[in-house]
Amino acid sequence: MPAKSKAQQKAAGAALSAKRGETKVGELQGAAKDMYDSMSEKELEDFASTDHDDLPDKVDDD
Repeated sequence: MPAKSKAQQKAAGAALSAKRGETKVGELQGAAKDMYDSMSEKELEDFASTDHDDLPDKVDDD
């Protein structure tokens, strides 16, 4: 599943970094912390690897 915004992609990248032990889990905030808790490493890889050139900065959750 690809990321829907640059913000979502960035949060997934931060969560993925923590899953891999590259950053501290305690440093995660907001969506990144939620993603870390609820998504697998594979799911986070899919979100983080989305081509961000055509993504909006943020998406409304309507």
